[in-house]
Formats: sequence, C-alpha cells, structure tokens
Amino acid sequence: MNTKVVKVDREHPQRKLIECAGEILKQGGLVAFPTETVYGLGGDGLNASSSEKIYAAKGRPSDNPLIIHIADMESLEGIVTQVPEEARKLANAYWPGPLTMIFQKNYRVPYETTGGLESVAVRMPSHPVARALIAAGGGYIAAPSANTSGRPSPTRAEHVKEDLSGRIEMILDGGEVEIGLESTIVDFTSDKPVILRPGYISQEMIARVIGEVEMDKGLLITDSAVKPKAPGMKYRHYAPKAGLTIVQGNPEAVREYINNQCKMQEEKGLRAGVISTDENQEFYHAAVVKNIGRREDEEGIARHLFGILRAFDEEDVDCIYSEAFDTPQMGQAIMNRLLKAAGHHIIYLEEQKEEIR
Repeated sequence: MNTKVVKVDREHPQRKLIECAGEILKQGGLVAFPTETVYGLGGDGLNASSSEKIYAAKGRPSDNPLIIHIADMESLEGIVTQVPEEARKLANAYWPGPLTMIFQKNYRVPYETTGGLESVAVRMPSHPVARALIAAGGGYIAAPSANTSGRPSPTRAEHVKEDLSGRIEMILDGGEVEIGLESTIVDFTSDKPVILRPGYISQEMIARVIGEVEMDKGLLITDSAVKPKAPGMKYRHYAPKAGLTIVQGNPEAVREYINNQCKMQEEKGLRAGVISTDENQEFYHAAVVKNIGRREDEEGIARHLFGILRAFDEEDVDCIYSEAFDTPQMGQAIMNRLLKAAGHHIIYLEEQKEEIR
C-alpha cells in the first residue's frame, strides 16, 4: 500500500484535502491525523472492519479498546445509553479538549471498536484538523495513537510515517502537536467516576468540577489475564529499543547515581544515554545526554517526552537513565508514561533500593 503524506494547515484545513481524507474513512480506509494530544490513527468507529484494520496496522491486541472521536454532544447521545450529570459537567468544562470519558455503549458501536466491552471511550478533540476530519468522515472516528503498538506515541507526522508507512492510506501532516501526551480517561460506568489514565486534565482539575474522583489502582496493572477497560491500561507502551531506568531522589543523589551507572556501562564497552532536565544537563557524563527542558516547564517536558524516547533509537545506546518528574499538574501523567516506557523499572534513592513494580 502506498501511504500518501500531505501537509495540512492547522488553523484552516484545506477543504478538498479534508474531504478526500473523509472519503477514505467512509470507504473503510485509515487516515492518521493530528490532535492536540498525539497523532491518531483514524477509522470509521461504527464500522467493525475499519476497527479490525486499525488493530492490524498497529499490531495492537484486539482486547485493547479504541477511543471514538466526536465533534459535538449530539453525536455522543447517538452512541451511548446515557450520559451522567457529572459527565455533562466535565464536558462543559473540558470539551473540546484532552479528555476521554467512558460510557455504556449502545447497539451502534461494534464490539470490534470497544475490544469486546459493553462500554465505549469517547473524546471530543479541540484540534481544528481533527474536528474537520470527524465531520468529513461521518462523525465517529475510532482512533488510537498512530504508532506501532508498544512504541512511543507520535507527536509529529514523521513518527507516524516511520511506524505505519505502507500500512495505511493517508497521513495528514499538521506539524508538531501541542500537548504530547494522550488524553485523560475518566470512567463513568461505575457508581463513582474513576480516572483510568492521567493526562493534561489533572485529578485536581476534575475534582474542581465534579467533586472527589479516584485514581484507578489498575494504572499499575500487571495481571495478563485481566481484560483492560481503557486504552493502554494493560500493555507495555512507549518503549525505546534500549532498556530504560528511572531514578528518583534529590537532584544531587540522582546525578551521582546516574553518572556512576554510566561509567560502569562505559567500562563494559556499552553506550549509556541520559534524559536530563535543563538544570542538570551540564552535570551528566554519558555517551548521549538529551535535554527534555526546564523542570518548571512541565508542558514542555510532556510535549517532548515521546520524541526524546524515539530519538534514542537513533543513537545506538545500550541503556537509558532518566530523572523522575514530580511536577504539579502533569507529573502524574508524565510519570505514568515514563514508567510504562521503563517497564516500571524505577530506583528510589531515598530507600537505597531498586524496585520493579
């Protein structure tokens, strides 16, 4: 299959181009497109065969549910059995935006889209290209991140091309995304709303709108027999080719530990890489040191995380060490993605022990 890559204006998507992409979706094909979070791999969310094609293109396990993207609340009413009042409040506050909510699905949504579940994950993106494509493609686009399953999510069209060229019909290149981490997911199918995936919309932001909301303990799920309820809960994600270790502690201790580890790797004839914040970059001694940004600029850290993980694949490193990120708003989301990339391999220097969770 020849994958067509086309540039699209973010603020004013070209009508003919979007109509062409929309027609591909209506015919059961796949189109990758930018959102404010990451690039998505879109197919007709109400077409079972389109969802099957998404799983095949990504190499994604078929029990890992897809998110349906919509452009208005009327579309939500058309695919769910009910919308709780708390969900409406969140929609009023944060839609369009980087928030996904899970509801009980109705008959229109095929099980191929929901991973066999009776629930459906729904999001209303704010990116102009995404919204134009949803309208042109029939109103319901199922779209996980547009990467090979397990790889870092794509924040630029080049990442999509690297992973999926030859597997899908079209890539809409709208430049680098704004946020860089996937949407927050809140489940409304139980008695109380529960956050199943942290993101830009933080637990505190949600609580300000609907009151107390819990973070699901399954975020650290390791039981392979458990069927995941939300996208990305069960499987290892975002992994670079080299093994990744996160080091948490006071900055001086972290720098000393990482430098010692890098020296040991060098003595073995291996190349080590370091993910550093701007404040610490000059203190590291490793074959490759990549600066993820200022620690106080948590949005910048989030936006660059996946790109940096991908960049290490081109550096021929044998191992990677990263600082931990306990930032105020997005710290939970950043660490959630980083822990998955590391296979939950984290070292807590305060306790002087290594923990694999």
